[in-house]
Amino acid sequence: MAAGTFHYFAYGSNLLGKRIHIQNPTAVRRGYGYLQDYGLDFFHYAARWRGAPATIVGQKGERVWGAIWEIDNSNLADLDRQEGVHNSVYKPLTLPVVLPTGGTLDCRVYQLVSNPCPLGATEERPYERQPSKTYMNIIINGAKETGLPEEYVTWLKSVQHNGNTGDPQLCLELEKPIDD
Repeated sequence: MAAGTFHYFAYGSNLLGKRIHIQNPTAVRRGYGYLQDYGLDFFHYAARWRGAPATIVGQKGERVWGAIWEIDNSNLADLDRQEGVHNSVYKPLTLPVVLPTGGTLDCRVYQLVSNPCPLGATEERPYERQPSKTYMNIIINGAKETGLPEEYVTWLKSVQHNGNTGDPQLCLELEKPIDD
């Protein structure tokens, strides 16, 4: 890592290069990895996305895959603002990300301040915990762009969404349809 930079682990909309570069122009994708013993979930309605945004929830045996970005410290406040840290929406954490080589890398990661309880294996996702179709399209396309494992991309495609489309001004350039 270069002096004056930090590593950021993105598992939601910032998986997509176009999305992260809107407010973080210095971001350079350095690879991918996963958080061990965390599950991906959705909670806390976001008007911008017209659905529930992603979060990580402690869940033994689960993995959340994502992109590792190296970002200049000059963009740290921008990233915090984008994640709503100032409004107590997300909180920043530093967690070890497991790399494909088996090593780990400490990365900044964001978790919702108010997290849901994990869903049971057979439990359906309630409507208030469903992301929008637009948000899921961006996550899925970002996962593909990052080169995340196909099994994980397939799982992302199975996440029940609410059918809503996000803010047209924000999403027009970012969203591509999910290609099954």
